[in-house]
Amino acid sequence: MNSTPTLPPATDEESLVQRLVARDEQALRILHDRYSRNLLAVILRLVHDEALAQDVLQEGLLKVWLSIDRYDAARGRLFTWMVRVCCNQAIDALRSPRHRFHSTTKSLEVGSAQRASAASTFNPEHIGLRELTLLLKPKQREVIDLLYFGGFTQAETAEKLGVPLATVKTRARAAIQVLSQMAR
Repeated sequence: MNSTPTLPPATDEESLVQRLVARDEQALRILHDRYSRNLLAVILRLVHDEALAQDVLQEGLLKVWLSIDRYDAARGRLFTWMVRVCCNQAIDALRSPRHRFHSTTKSLEVGSAQRASAASTFNPEHIGLRELTLLLKPKQREVIDLLYFGGFTQAETAEKLGVPLATVKTRARAAIQVLSQMAR
């Protein structure tokens, strides 16, 4: 036997809405069984993330449950109204600071793999940068060599050269200005 509650075949959308307005929890299960798959597909088109789509669906169905008395059958079908509620919920989720933070933050593994890939594919020798640095003042070239060719941080460069960090930053900035003028 099927344990999922169903409406009798003669019962339509109108009686489902009446049962929802009366806070019939079985009607909520029927609503979920009947519409959740299609609503999820619509939400997924907006958010492009399965986990977020599931969350939005649950929040959307809760909003439908809490505001079913605002549904007006004269203005459209129940499904159309629920799509609008869920789409608004999806848009709110995409605009939320939490979503923006998570969508711009990558896991450590992904970030380090991307940096390693970029480092292995970029070779300053390909564009003749090493030759251009020969035109810099010796102290500027020394800083650029350590920073860009040696892979040192500014702090490590300052320590290695025995100069203040501010000096390394000033020399690097001056060298970059000279190099950018050469590129023009």
